[in-house]
Amino acid sequence: MKTLYSKLPILVMLAMVILSGCEKDDKIPPSTIGFTATATNLSVDFTNESTNTRYFSWDFGDGSDPSTDINPSHFYEDEGTYTVTLTATGRDGKVNTQAAQVTVTAPENFVKGGKMEAADISNWTVLKISDGVDITFENGKAIARGGNWGHAAIYQAIQVEANQKYTFSALVAGSGATETWLETYFGALPPVQNSDYSSGGNQFGLSTWDGCGSTPFNGNLATLACAGAQKGKDGEITFSQSGTVYLLIKTGGNNLGAGGISIDNISLVKKD
Repeated sequence: MKTLYSKLPILVMLAMVILSGCEKDDKIPPSTIGFTATATNLSVDFTNESTNTRYFSWDFGDGSDPSTDINPSHFYEDEGTYTVTLTATGRDGKVNTQAAQVTVTAPENFVKGGKMEAADISNWTVLKISDGVDITFENGKAIARGGNWGHAAIYQAIQVEANQKYTFSALVAGSGATETWLETYFGALPPVQNSDYSSGGNQFGLSTWDGCGSTPFNGNLATLACAGAQKGKDGEITFSQSGTVYLLIKTGGNNLGAGGISIDNISLVKKD
């Protein structure tokens, strides 16, 4: 016959486990939240100074997707002041939120009209190389459509300094192309209508033959590039001579994909 005494060891053990759990929870330190931001032109590095927290979410205040990185970096497309909000869950179960403003400024852009807005279009010339591809300016973008092994380009003359380090960037997007290239030139020779262009050689490019551009893409051409002399250099480029160069971005091939390839936010800035 079982008695109360036979159950006592079990009850004592359960009590000890419960008390031990409570004691452990009581020893969890409170969580705190905070961060600092270091801006370099339009790029910001965030340092998370939160303690006893996890599950982070960063809202950068510009409508972009949030980040779950502990210490993210973020590139803003436009200069201005943005409210950045960090949300984190403490190990004590408390949800913490911290907001702060960051201000970013754009360096001098040696490309004129790189935003491709209506007022910028006059800075660009469309180069018709061969039938099949057309470039138009729509909704703040230059959009190349078509294929059939034709190609076309946009270009403008810019001034550069010898041996000065620059950083090139351009936002490009597409749904995925077939047998297509997108190439960037800084040539010494002026482009000629109805003629191909190769002066200076391709510096940053997409190429379906080299493994990029065949699937949907959206990002900085300088970092997406799988072709060109400066691929893998994060947009860094220097020039051996001072003076005028022709920045030319051309594309062509079999099929540029549904909706074509868009180009905007083109910039060339001095690198410190």
